Amino acid sequence: MTETGETDRPVKDRPWVMRTYAGHSTAEASNALYRTNLAKGQTGLSVAFDLPTQTGYDPDSPLSRGEVGKVGVPVPHLGEMRKLFRDIPLTEMNTSMTINATAMWLLAMYQVVAEEQNPDLSPDEVAHLLAGTTQNDIIKEYLSRGTYVFGPEPSLRLIADMIAYTVHEIPKWNPINICSYHLQEAGATPVQEVAYALCTAIAVLDQVRSSGQVSEDDFEKVVGRISFFVNAGVRFVEETCKMRAFVQLWDEITRERYGVQDPKMRRFRYGVQVNSLGLTEAQPENNVQRIVLEMLGVTLSKDARARAVQLPAWNEALGLPRPWDQQWSLRFQQVLAFESDLLEYDDIFAGSHVIEAKVAELVEGARAEIDRVQGMGGAIAAVESGYMKQNLVSAHAARRARIESGEEVIVGVNRFETTEPSPLTADLDGAIMAADPEAEKSALDSVAAWKAQRDETAVAEALAALAEAARTDANLMKPTLVAARAGATTGEWAGTLREVFGEFRAPTGVSGAVGVADAGAELSAVRERVRATGEELGGRLRVLVGKPGLDGHSNGAEQVAVRARDAGFEVIYQGIRLTPEQIVAAAVAEDVHLVGLSILSGSHMELVPDVLDGLRAAGLGDVPVIVGGIIPSSDARALIERGVAAVYTPKDFGLTEIMGGFVDVIRAAHGLDEDR
Repeated sequence: MTETGETDRPVKDRPWVMRTYAGHSTAEASNALYRTNLAKGQTGLSVAFDLPTQTGYDPDSPLSRGEVGKVGVPVPHLGEMRKLFRDIPLTEMNTSMTINATAMWLLAMYQVVAEEQNPDLSPDEVAHLLAGTTQNDIIKEYLSRGTYVFGPEPSLRLIADMIAYTVHEIPKWNPINICSYHLQEAGATPVQEVAYALCTAIAVLDQVRSSGQVSEDDFEKVVGRISFFVNAGVRFVEETCKMRAFVQLWDEITRERYGVQDPKMRRFRYGVQVNSLGLTEAQPENNVQRIVLEMLGVTLSKDARARAVQLPAWNEALGLPRPWDQQWSLRFQQVLAFESDLLEYDDIFAGSHVIEAKVAELVEGARAEIDRVQGMGGAIAAVESGYMKQNLVSAHAARRARIESGEEVIVGVNRFETTEPSPLTADLDGAIMAADPEAEKSALDSVAAWKAQRDETAVAEALAALAEAARTDANLMKPTLVAARAGATTGEWAGTLREVFGEFRAPTGVSGAVGVADAGAELSAVRERVRATGEELGGRLRVLVGKPGLDGHSNGAEQVAVRARDAGFEVIYQGIRLTPEQIVAAAVAEDVHLVGLSILSGSHMELVPDVLDGLRAAGLGDVPVIVGGIIPSSDARALIERGVAAVYTPKDFGLTEIMGGFVDVIRAAHGLDEDR
């Protein structure tokens, strides 16, 4: 007791790093947002890059049309990186960059900007002060998110080069965030999420070790700098157990497979973004409590607590959150960390028989799946064979079926749908932020101005040296730094390596996925309508499902393709990253009855009209087009006025019902009388 009679309070643990995933429109706008968020108490930065930057294209590439500044900030060259971090001292910051295929390039530009901010220090001294993380996990890009550039082998080579460089030159940097987040969003069960993330870690560590760039003495440092980026769903007890299973298995793998003796180097270090997939467009105010529950799953257990947390905003299923929405999510973390007593206690689950039993179950299942993948030759072999992708698509299909049947309850979506009008969404268009419509023009002007003032000879020499190094086994980080300092662009760096490494298209997982073939009367009725309509039109109904633009989030498109196949359609699904011209060409070649487009990146108002115009020019103006994605209601109305037959958004969760809509649209397009 103190002299005043009060009980001494325990010393609190240090809170986790608090971040908000942010970046949009332009470097200047994003910089202002970062500085505002830091002033509100955010303790780290989490940078969202736009899709052209993530996939290695400049804003003037045809593939970038409609995508510039939509889901993140465009950074096509060093000048934009300077603007992004103006007045933010990088040597004092902890920065997370969600960047994968082009991670080496973005880290190089980040390092050069930090050098420019600190002219009194040598480049080596600056590098030793930098702290942060590059996501840099390419395997989950093949499985879920789709922002890969190169094939598995050259991609792993880039990752290993970057890890070796940072261990020696930027020792406080986490060169890879092995990312199970998107695996869960692609349908992974907790066992699959743990197993596939750890298989990725094994593939990366084996690659670094076999590259010979790190000595045996330094290999523990490599293991100690590996971090993870996980997902936390609303089943927060199970998520707590999942994180404890991760901790146990990582300690086991690093000790037994890699011989790491220092317990600190074996620590499972992870950051988290809680589940955005589970956020709903219907009754979006319910997302607030979902986010809080998801946050608890990665903070309650001290022995498996996240080192960094970033939370989505309540309105992410509607569109781009506003600064106020992001502030609200930041305050969730601050209330838990600073008002509650959570950080005053040791692990509150230690000794719990319930927790221990669930953790053991997850560990056993994940260990068996890891052994299965390793028996195939490891994560890369399991990607190239389509094994992991098919498992994820099948697991996602099973979850969708549970939601549609009501077995898995989503409050406000498939139960408790009656609602009072929400003041949060009274003005739907005002409830989200619109990306700057001038962002693309601004980026185009920026690239043109940048190229006009740079030394073209120095750029050409730097890119030639990069290509030459890529044809050897030399570490590519140093020639990449030279190219950044010379003024090369993001597209030029990636284009140079594309010429050496080639392009790659990952398996879609749709053909081998298990759907819901025995889903009952509703699906049977739709199958009969598909069959009958096909007979009336003289053949089996054919549907083309395509993703125009650079949006690689293919989960929804894959589920539509699988359910359309189960409903009796012949499905043409060609995966991600298609130009409108390629989609039109496929529609012509396959003589389809309907074209379905999936876009989640916000580029629908540019790309969908391009497809409509292309179909008309090809003489297929009577082929109906439907669109699915995160599409504000005002945009949906505009697309229908433009000629789109139907628009589906996350509130339309009934896939079998959507299949019935496909039949309606096809019959209407052909003037078939349903009642005849």
